[in-house]
Amino acid sequence: MILEMIRQANDIKKLNDEQLKLLADEIRQFLIEKISRTGGHLASNLGVVELTMALHLTLDFPEDKLIWDVGHQSYTHKLLTGRRDGFDQLRKYGGMSGFPKRKESNCDAFDTGHSSTSISAGLGYVAARELNGEEHNVISVIGDGSLTGGMAYEALNNASRLKSNFIIVLNDNNMSISENVGGMSRYLNGLRTAQAYTDIKKGVEDTLKKIPRKGDRIVSQIRKTKSGIKQLIVPGMFFEDMDITYLGPVDGHDIRKLVKVLNEAKRVDHAVLVHVITKKGKGYPPAEENPARFHGTGPFDIETGEPTDVSTTDSYTQVFSKVLTDIARRDDKVVAITAAMADGTGLSTFAKHFPNRFFDVGIAEEHAMTFAAGLAAGGMKPVFAVYSSFLQRAYDQTLHDVCLQNLPVVIAVDRAGLVGSDGETHQGVFDLSFLSTIPNMTIISPKNRWEMADMLRFAVDFQYPIAIRYPRGSAYEGMKNFRAPVEYGKSELLYEEEDIAVIFVGHMAGLADRVRRELKRTGYSCSLVNARFVKPLDKEMLEYLAKDHSLFVTIEENVLTGGFGEQVTDYVSSANLDVHVRNIGISDDYVEHGNVEILRKEVGLDCDTIVKQAVSDYLTIKEN
Repeated sequence: MILEMIRQANDIKKLNDEQLKLLADEIRQFLIEKISRTGGHLASNLGVVELTMALHLTLDFPEDKLIWDVGHQSYTHKLLTGRRDGFDQLRKYGGMSGFPKRKESNCDAFDTGHSSTSISAGLGYVAARELNGEEHNVISVIGDGSLTGGMAYEALNNASRLKSNFIIVLNDNNMSISENVGGMSRYLNGLRTAQAYTDIKKGVEDTLKKIPRKGDRIVSQIRKTKSGIKQLIVPGMFFEDMDITYLGPVDGHDIRKLVKVLNEAKRVDHAVLVHVITKKGKGYPPAEENPARFHGTGPFDIETGEPTDVSTTDSYTQVFSKVLTDIARRDDKVVAITAAMADGTGLSTFAKHFPNRFFDVGIAEEHAMTFAAGLAAGGMKPVFAVYSSFLQRAYDQTLHDVCLQNLPVVIAVDRAGLVGSDGETHQGVFDLSFLSTIPNMTIISPKNRWEMADMLRFAVDFQYPIAIRYPRGSAYEGMKNFRAPVEYGKSELLYEEEDIAVIFVGHMAGLADRVRRELKRTGYSCSLVNARFVKPLDKEMLEYLAKDHSLFVTIEENVLTGGFGEQVTDYVSSANLDVHVRNIGISDDYVEHGNVEILRKEVGLDCDTIVKQAVSDYLTIKEN
């Protein structure tokens, strides 16, 4: 087995051409087998096997710096740097990350997880290299989907001024997570099909190189000039017009051609973009046919490609999808927006029914938010569905363009709270904090599937900015009998007793109910309150509870700093309420990858930990 010969970085350079072909096949088989058991990002990794191998054949690790945009396509890179044994624990708590991690290997140059960052980070590395007088190579790999992000354009603009080598590899598979959209997609599609350009370029170069002594120099000079071959054959070349040399397109599954073009790129004395055409999911038919389904997959059956762990209950995302589609049937002012995540956010169903009212803006959360503001100002009812961790990118637009004008935009905050295996970059544990800082913003969070439906209907009819926050995974089906109408700024008193009041946010309902039952089992009286509204805070309820309770326990799956609990504590203090407050949430830290239940136990969001803390606090209060 050729793969067994790869024990550390640069071992691939010991292999001959035949062994390299076998290695590519073995890597694909290895990834399919491992990910079928652990879950992970399959399609993107299958698509870059040869590209990654070519990069490793032309670079020296860890001296050279390779930066993967997003990073979910870095599995082959991990294999080629001696981390094969780590795949048994891929994305598990304490195991190997599914993304590049500097703390994991000195061959990982930069931690990534969000899109459109690699060119900026690469430019930083280039600047540091020049300031330090070093000579290593810096390569940033970015996908065509990520190239739709504004940050990538900002970086390209700066790259155009470089006077030293910097290689940008454009991994073009005509996909983001959903089908790629927009002007850049159409532009790249034109380049992919510009066979005449490719053939003529090669013919001219081959002819010129035959000129004794001067041929190579002439070819080199032509490549540097803006009036070169490309400008004649492909007018208005975008990258060349920015003083970034363009090489390609090249077959991303031909190692020999890739090595040749990468070595050529290393000789350029400024920024150079290598355009590589790859096929997402290559080598595994189910992933080739449905790359979006195998972008981030759970365990699956290799023969059929079907998932082995199928939930029998609807997820919060599915409830959102069904209810929003139903609302839109009755209200033609309702429109939906996604940033390249139609399937992930559940908006693909909406898109099928209302294609003229559905907008996929590509990987561009900032634009999506201001676009939503414009729609709202124009009289529509926009719903922007976005993952919590990606919403972070649109903070300024939420503050300045939506809330400053008090526009009726619904932000459907999916994947809120701990999401598990994708780790630090994807945990949605900051949204309550940063959204709460914005004037005119209303924040709601449902306790179960029925409240999810009721809150979404409330949000769409609301005349001001509002965020509805819900987690990944199955919608909670407990507390079905508690379905009081959603009333602005009002919480829901589920069980009223005395002494201890447990106040929870959204999907912490099941945990909070278990805490209450355990407290009662051990002899303590306990009220249970569904916050419903994180902002505005239900101050009347807090004042009411303070009369018969000596301890408030707040539970939220968000960082404690700036979160719901901190707001409760602040009000109790400012109103001089005679009650102590214990905030349960996530401490001031990043939460790594792993199973959600394991992570909750690690951060103290489990029943036993909360009950022990509540009892300890209560006894201390009574003693004093």
